[in-house]
Amino acid sequence: MIREAKASDARSIASIYNQYILNSTVTFEEKEVDSKTIVDRIGTNNKYKWWVFEKDEILMGYAYSTKWKTRSAYRFTVESSVYVARKYQHKGIGKALYIHLIKSLKDDGYRRILAGISLPNNKSVIFHEKLGFKKVGQLEKVGFKFKKWIDVGYWELEI
Repeated sequence: MIREAKASDARSIASIYNQYILNSTVTFEEKEVDSKTIVDRIGTNNKYKWWVFEKDEILMGYAYSTKWKTRSAYRFTVESSVYVARKYQHKGIGKALYIHLIKSLKDDGYRRILAGISLPNNKSVIFHEKLGFKKVGQLEKVGFKFKKWIDVGYWELEI
């Protein structure tokens, strides 16, 4: 079941996210986050909803969007993210969350969704392209994690 995230989900969300922080370059965050940090992020702006996928009272993944830039002319564009607990990957959860997120953003009047993908990351590229995202650019060596420089590609979806 997909539903809007609430503060009581913060511990599960942090647990999922911390696995990515500690073991991948999918996120450029380098230090684990706690529940309070997640509660703060969920509550930062009600305009940007967080969605969770839950089954049998187990939170398996989440998706959300954030403001792209602060200038008012960017107000119809957001950046999106999706994270699925490792043991629940490849079961359609990420796709279901993203489809739900995209629909909710369209319903809320947004026009463009941007996805920043650290490269190389063929799984994420294929995932986004199957959902209709198109590559619009690449920034070289903009992230530094695990003692290496990382490129970020940007994919865009018009909704």
